Amino acid sequence: MERFQKGGYQGRLYPINPNAKEICGLKVYPDLSSLPEVPDMAMVCVPAKHVPSILEECARIGLRHIHILTAGFKETGTEEGKKLEEQIISISNEKGLLVIGPNGMGPYCPSIHLTAWGAIPGVSGTLGVIGQSGMITQRLTEYIGSLGVGVEKAVSIGNASVLDSTDFLEFMAGDEKIRVIAMYLESVKEGRRFFRLVSEVNREKPVILWKGGESQVGAMAAASHTGGLSGEQTLWDALYRQTGAIHVRSMEEWMDAVITLSLLPAPRGKRVFLVGGGGGNGVSYSDICINEGLDVPALSHDTMERLRQTVPLAGANAGNPLDMPRIFQDAAYLAEVLELGYEDPSIDIIVVDRLIPRIAFHFSDMSDSTAETAQFVKSKKHQKPTVFTVDSDGGDPDLAATGATLRAMLGKAGIPVYPSLNRAARALAHFHNYYARLNNTSIERKTLN
Repeated sequence: MERFQKGGYQGRLYPINPNAKEICGLKVYPDLSSLPEVPDMAMVCVPAKHVPSILEECARIGLRHIHILTAGFKETGTEEGKKLEEQIISISNEKGLLVIGPNGMGPYCPSIHLTAWGAIPGVSGTLGVIGQSGMITQRLTEYIGSLGVGVEKAVSIGNASVLDSTDFLEFMAGDEKIRVIAMYLESVKEGRRFFRLVSEVNREKPVILWKGGESQVGAMAAASHTGGLSGEQTLWDALYRQTGAIHVRSMEEWMDAVITLSLLPAPRGKRVFLVGGGGGNGVSYSDICINEGLDVPALSHDTMERLRQTVPLAGANAGNPLDMPRIFQDAAYLAEVLELGYEDPSIDIIVVDRLIPRIAFHFSDMSDSTAETAQFVKSKKHQKPTVFTVDSDGGDPDLAATGATLRAMLGKAGIPVYPSLNRAARALAHFHNYYARLNNTSIERKTLN
């Protein structure tokens, strides 16, 4: 109740409790039948043994949309828990109830301030999220809000006893406000229907799928978490391969893929221009990109001629990767370099490694040009995909705080930003592979027609 009130929810809220008169300043009703109107949705958080009777009462008053927050069902592994969940399914099917859960955090929609969980205030955007873990789904909304990506709708489905991930995938496929769909699943019921939907949806909207329980130990943990059976990993591998769903394996990889596919225009190819400082960085960054399947090509003759006019022979290196410390101090010069990348026909994607000013690099008092740079890149967002890395790893709390601030500034300008080149390269590989597959599919379909 407090979350709804703090989040600014504008609809009417009815607390129901037989033992209270007032909660959070609102009049309390003893039961559903006492309400002055039929609500749009009920959020149920009574002990598990009382949930079936609540569902029966919902059906009697014509309330069909229900979220069961309560845990204590089949995920417990007990006979009582399994029977209670079977009752939920039976009542819902018989009465035509649409139930989220049980054992899930339910719906999240920042545009109408329906934010009983997740980031508050929520950031409204174009992402749809379907999660079988409340904690993981909530964490994603917190992560990405500060990095330029908002959520249109999210749902934490828990045990998914009535409405499963496939139902919500179908719903989000038809939602015009949603452009990218991120999923965290531990199990799925209707395998064939899920496969067909992912194949269809992924042609129009990227589907980024993190499957929990890939290992034997993880599968056992999934069974005790939501009561679902993870299924053979070979089947899931086939699903990724045949549907083109983007396969991620961690919160960081999930988040990075979401940001990249939400914020960038489609790439023409996988040829990357690495812009930064430090010879060793250039070497290692090139290796990382190549190992992820990206290319780091030589720049065109015209680009090299123009770079040689500004890059000194000593202490720097004109080329790709570009080693030129001046880009950290001179926003106008960085803009010139980026323009060269935008004009160069041998480049498809630009990655800028943004150094954090500090004493170790002898310019801790350097003026911060992040805002100016962000404005320039934002104005060029439709030319070529451009991303930044801001490395602030380590035990220095000041460095970490500065890095987080810089990433937030770039993210809020709509520019994908990552805390390492490793993460940037992996996200860009997912990004390129998605569009490459999409283009090949389009070509194949035209040929068949």
